[in-house]
Amino acid sequence: MTVSIALFTQDLRLHDNPVLHAAHSAADQVVPLFVLDPAVAAAGFAAPNRQAFLADCLADLDASLRAAGSRLVLRTGDPAEQAARVAAETGAATVHVAAGVSGFAHRREARLRKLLDDRLHVHDASLTVVPPGRVTPAGRDHYTVFTPYHRAWLEAPRRTVLAAPRRLATPEHVRGEDLPAARPSSPALPPGGETAARRRRRNWDVDGYADLHDDLAADDTSRLSPYLHFGCLSPTELATDALRHDSPGARAFVRQLAWRDFHHQVLAARPEAAHRDYRTRDDHWHHDEREAEAWRRGRTGYPIIDAGMRQLAHEGWMHNRARLLTASFLTKSLYLDWRIGAAHFLSLLVDGDVANNQLNWQWVAGTGTDTRPNRVLNPLRQADRYDPDGDYVRRWVPELAHLPGPLVHRPWLLDDGYPPPIIEPEALTARFRHGRS
Repeated sequence: MTVSIALFTQDLRLHDNPVLHAAHSAADQVVPLFVLDPAVAAAGFAAPNRQAFLADCLADLDASLRAAGSRLVLRTGDPAEQAARVAAETGAATVHVAAGVSGFAHRREARLRKLLDDRLHVHDASLTVVPPGRVTPAGRDHYTVFTPYHRAWLEAPRRTVLAAPRRLATPEHVRGEDLPAARPSSPALPPGGETAARRRRRNWDVDGYADLHDDLAADDTSRLSPYLHFGCLSPTELATDALRHDSPGARAFVRQLAWRDFHHQVLAARPEAAHRDYRTRDDHWHHDEREAEAWRRGRTGYPIIDAGMRQLAHEGWMHNRARLLTASFLTKSLYLDWRIGAAHFLSLLVDGDVANNQLNWQWVAGTGTDTRPNRVLNPLRQADRYDPDGDYVRRWVPELAHLPGPLVHRPWLLDDGYPPPIIEPEALTARFRHGRS
C-alpha cells in the first residue's frame, strides 16, 4: 500500500487543487496534512481575524475530506519537521506542496527540501493563475509594469482545471490534533471555508462587475479575496470560468486576478519589498502618531476616509476603492510612512496577503510599481465620484446619517459637531509635495 502526503498551506480546498490531485495520483493512500506553524505568530502575522477564518477553513476542509472517506491531519510545529515525521510514520514516498512567493514560503520550502530531498514535489500553479517567473520580459526576471505583464499573462498557457477527488483513503493509524478555534476581532467577519467560498461565487454576478466595482454604496465587488488568500477558491478556476462569459464585467474581474498574479511575481523576485521600498523615492516621511491614530480609528474628519476605516474594523474587509482612498490619504495627504498603514491593514484584513497588501500600499505611496508615483487621490473628489449620494458614508458613519445627499462628505460646512478635518481641505496634497526631497 503506497502513501503520499498532501501538505496544505494556502490551498485549503478540494476542487482544482494540484497538490491534492498529484498526491492522490501518486499513491493508494493520501495523508491530507496541515501544520500550524508557531513562527507565523512569532512574526506577527497571526491576526485574530485571519486565525478565526483559518479555523473555519480547516473545519470545512476536514468535513469535505471526511465526506470523501478521508480526514484532515492537523499538527503543530515546524512544517518541514512535521511533514518528515508523518512521512516516517506512514512510509510516504512523496510529499506534495504548493509553491509560495514570500520569504517565509521560500524558507519553508528550503527546510522541506533539506529534510525530504527528492521525496518533495513542489507545484507552482496552485496559488496563482500564472506562476511567478512563467512570463518575463527580455533580460529581466520579472515585470515591473502591469500593462505589458497583463498582455503576456493573457497569452500564457494555463493548466486544466482539476476535479475534486470523489474518494480518498487515509492511513488509519496516523494521528492528528483537534481542530483549532479562534475568535475574530471584527464582529462581522465572513465565514471561512471552501463551502462558503463556492456559495459566494455562485451568488455573485460577474457580468455587472465592470459597472459597479467602484461604486462604494452598491457594495457589488466579489468579496472573494479572503477565499483566494486562503486558497478556498482556485484562481485558475475563477479565471477560466470568467473568460467563458466574455462580458465587460468578466474581463474586468479577470484583470483583477492578473493584478494579483502581478504582485505575486514581483514579490517572488524581490521578497524584500515586503518591508522595504521597491523603488526608493527618497521620501522623508512625516511623523505624527496622533494623526496615525485618528486614521486608524476612523476619526480624521473626512467621512469617506473614516467610513472605510470603520468598515475595516467591523468586517475585517474593506471595499477596494476605499482601500485606495484610505491609503492615499495616509501616505499622500498626511505623508505618513506606508509601512504604518500596511501594518494596520494586516492586523485586521482577513485577506491580509503579504504580496497584495504590501505592494498595493507601495503602489499608492509611490514607492512601488505605479508609473505615476506622484498620483494623489483627493478624498473629496473621490467621494463625490464614487459615493455621490453619500450612502456609503451614512452606512459606516451613523452619526452623520441625518445629513442629506453629498453634504455628508463635508460636515464642517454645517458645523455639525463632527470632528474637524485633521488637515485643511486645501492642504490635502501640499504636505506630500513639500515632503519629497
